[in-house]
Amino acid sequence: MDETAVSGRSANPEMPLARRRWLAVLAKAQLGELEAAWDALADKPRYRVLRRAEAGLVMLRGRVGGTGQPFNLGEMTMTRAAVQLVGADGEVSHAGFGHVAGRSARHAELVALFDALLQDPARHDALAATLVALLAAPQQAAKATQAAKAMATKVDFFTMVRGE
Repeated sequence: MDETAVSGRSANPEMPLARRRWLAVLAKAQLGELEAAWDALADKPRYRVLRRAEAGLVMLRGRVGGTGQPFNLGEMTMTRAAVQLVGADGEVSHAGFGHVAGRSARHAELVALFDALLQDPARHDALAATLVALLAAPQQAAKATQAAKAMATKVDFFTMVRGE
């Protein structure tokens, strides 16, 4: 799933673009990377589960040429979770949501936790620099490598006019 899928027409227009980007990066990260980042947190927040992780199917839609009529491409397994941070005084604050491809409940929960933490102004800058930026760099490099391989196979068709 690329960033345009996360920020496409059906996305919530009120969700800031920065949040869409970090959710896309977190969802594409490996579970081990997120576990390591969670273990490295000095002061892990308390949280409550709003929606326990649950797996289901989502319908993938496509468009011929990116602009044609939409059609159902197929189904994909996806897991979602929702958590809410709880302060030391018991006061609840930011809610985080995680959606990941596949059936990894822990992966969805970690995405939700980091989403909630990234919404906290006191933690945002540090997490954006240490976690999101570090996860995004290899993802972008892999995407660029894949794009370069695809461009190497591109064929440009043209028509020659005879007799002029």
